[in-house]
Amino acid sequence: MLGEIRNAQGELLDYAFHPGTTNSQNIVVIGHGVTGNKDRPFVVALAAALEQAGITTLRFSFSGNGDSAGSFTDSTISKEVEDLGAILDALSDHTVCYIGHSMGGAVGVMRASTDPRIKYLVSLAGMVHTAKFAAVEFGDATPDAGFMWDEEDCPLSQKYVDDMNQIDSVVELGTQVRVPWLLVHGSEDDVVPIEESHDIIAKANQPNELFVIEGSNHVFSEHTEVMVEKVVAWVREQFGT
Repeated sequence: MLGEIRNAQGELLDYAFHPGTTNSQNIVVIGHGVTGNKDRPFVVALAAALEQAGITTLRFSFSGNGDSAGSFTDSTISKEVEDLGAILDALSDHTVCYIGHSMGGAVGVMRASTDPRIKYLVSLAGMVHTAKFAAVEFGDATPDAGFMWDEEDCPLSQKYVDDMNQIDSVVELGTQVRVPWLLVHGSEDDVVPIEESHDIIAKANQPNELFVIEGSNHVFSEHTEVMVEKVVAWVREQFGT
């Protein structure tokens, strides 16, 4: 085990560790999307399948989410990029593949574009156009008064909206991701449209792959098995296991 992991603010990040049986220096890190946490069913299923394949895996909740310390209203993409940096600090002697879902996908692109400690990258329904996402999904809510998708546990903060607008899009960062990169997206995703993966892969360097799951929604509800099978096979190929 890795012991406690804290971010730059000293907040404890909750994680689950799945020990592998192959090369112990290789590890997969899984980050979730907005309003999510490390215990979303498809995240748990993916981590369990990776562990079964012998691959060490760590799934964690960003600060302010799940059982991690911090305030949800401070949970911006920029802060989550720093949280991921704290995880990488704790894994300094590992070869890391980062898998990010939705907003966690945008976090992965931002971190991988500047941090060479991420050696492999997977985006699951990865968010690309952040300002557009905030406008489309939360444009009817008043920051610091309303809620994300009317969930009272997920207040919409001005800090979050400002950060989404300042980033605007991570599409141009695709040119700066220089590691093997798998993008997985459902054709029926109505939260992050599949066109966003097409937009960023058009800017990306080789080697990369876009795997489309026909009929799948944003959280792979009826297609978790297909997503998991593809991701595990791809990770095993990269790690040579």
